[in-house]
Amino acid sequence: MALVQVDGLTFAYPAGPQALRGVSLRIERGEVVLLLGNSGSGKTTLLRALGGLVPHFHGGRFEGRVEIDGRDTRTSRPADLAGTVAMLFQDPEEQVVLTRVSREVAFGLENMGTPPQQILPRALSALAAVGAAQLADRPVSELSGGELQRVCLASALALEPQLLLLDEPTSQLDPDSAEELLERATELGSTVVLSEQRPERVLAAATRVLFFEAGRVLLDAPVDRARAWLDEHRPAWSTEPRLVTQRDEGTGTLLCRLRDVAYAYRPGEPVLEAFDLELRRGEIVALAGPNGSGKTTIAKLAAGLLEPTAGHVERMGRAALLLQDPGRYVVRDRAVDEVALGVGGDLVRARRALADVGLAGKESRHPRDLSSGERERLALASVLVTEPDLLVLDEPTRGVDPERKRRLAASLRADASRRATLVVTHDDVFATSVADRIVHLEKGSDPEGLTLTQAAARG
Repeated sequence: MALVQVDGLTFAYPAGPQALRGVSLRIERGEVVLLLGNSGSGKTTLLRALGGLVPHFHGGRFEGRVEIDGRDTRTSRPADLAGTVAMLFQDPEEQVVLTRVSREVAFGLENMGTPPQQILPRALSALAAVGAAQLADRPVSELSGGELQRVCLASALALEPQLLLLDEPTSQLDPDSAEELLERATELGSTVVLSEQRPERVLAAATRVLFFEAGRVLLDAPVDRARAWLDEHRPAWSTEPRLVTQRDEGTGTLLCRLRDVAYAYRPGEPVLEAFDLELRRGEIVALAGPNGSGKTTIAKLAAGLLEPTAGHVERMGRAALLLQDPGRYVVRDRAVDEVALGVGGDLVRARRALADVGLAGKESRHPRDLSSGERERLALASVLVTEPDLLVLDEPTRGVDPERKRRLAASLRADASRRATLVVTHDDVFATSVADRIVHLEKGSDPEGLTLTQAAARG
């Protein structure tokens, strides 16, 4: 018997369009199935359906049948599937319950009735498996986005599920961490179904590929056939963008300077020390490096959200910051009103900004009814509409499909002369396609914490 059986699955969220349309498939034990498709194509909805969250948690109009290990999800609720199914959400911030890492990973085991003497060893083993053993005693609130993604994966792996569902599991990870995480997720014997917007990272580990469009499955094939199909029909998913030619360092007006900057969230534990950076009008600077190396902290310092514990930050003109997890900061019930908030309620400018990021027609949608990639673009429109002198973007390609990433790079390049732009990203291909300079941060092995190298974008 197949572990997963889906027959004629059609689903629409409350007051929303159909997210899935007549999807049928079987997944055998041990398969690693990669879901591809543009933002909003139905990938996340299928994962939610396989975990029973659709329809029990999200509500909506459900037709067809989903069976997991012989249990019909219409009558078996998510709690009934716990232990058989575990899921890493697209936004890991939304699935954290407790305040300390070890307790968070142990939480699912406690709810499963695991014998008490086994809980802590299994939790620590799962953290070690995803390369996060050193985080066990850390407060969850102090984790970077990538560190939180690792912790949430550990929470899922600790349950030793038969079916592991991963929604954008590498979206906030540096390339080395992403490769390591995927190895850990696929070597433990579970059946794995995962969605990704960076397919080159996952195709080597997958056994099968499904490509979604408008809620339907256009392709269901082994990896070799899928690669050929992508090359012919969806080249944006199989061909890396052409890298930019090398550019000179910016010579425009200085808009932001970080000089000898240091920052510590806790006394005696510096995140940054003696850091220098200049940002000039007309240039795009990408900030790269491993998780926890201080990239987001630098972004917040540059934008004025944090004040340095030492050193100086000079800012000329207005700054706007796109945060790493924009879904946390939505305050309006309609997408157009969310964007208009930054320009005094100007709906005309807000609609134009939404159209510029490919969200025309979604002006009246509630932001939380959008897919993760669409919410990312909504947040981008919310900062671009203010026409800042300094634009700071923290992981702007998170959850964004390859074609949209190309358009974003083109848009940022076209408007580069208007402002200075700082982009924090783990997406090396995106960084090299958009940046004039790439600043690499590395975790140092000494108490000083960080070393810095700078390189021009590769040609």
